[in-house]
Amino acid sequence: MQTDNRVLDGMARFFTNAAGAAQSFRAEMETMMKARFERLIGELDLVQREEFDAVKAMAAKARAENEKLTARLAELETKLGRTRKPAVERGSPRKGRATSKRVRRKL
Repeated sequence: MQTDNRVLDGMARFFTNAAGAAQSFRAEMETMMKARFERLIGELDLVQREEFDAVKAMAAKARAENEKLTARLAELETKLGRTRKPAVERGSPRKGRATSKRVRRKL
């Protein structure tokens, strides 16, 4: 048996409208936050994934080629009978005092 109660009908309509308004508010906030994040990320000057992968592949190829050339150089030096000292053992060349002729005349 149904009863015709205007108060309950009014409350049901109010809550239905409130739920619809809440969903609209949520959708509006999501749209606004998404737009702000997209603008923020756009200003960060980030690299596209495709560009990153391309540069990564180029670096891997260059590294492999460098290792191949290093092995070839070691092989050629061995054939010539030369041994190469590691860069740490060689040390850096001494830098002399850089003085110009004008400075030497004054001394």
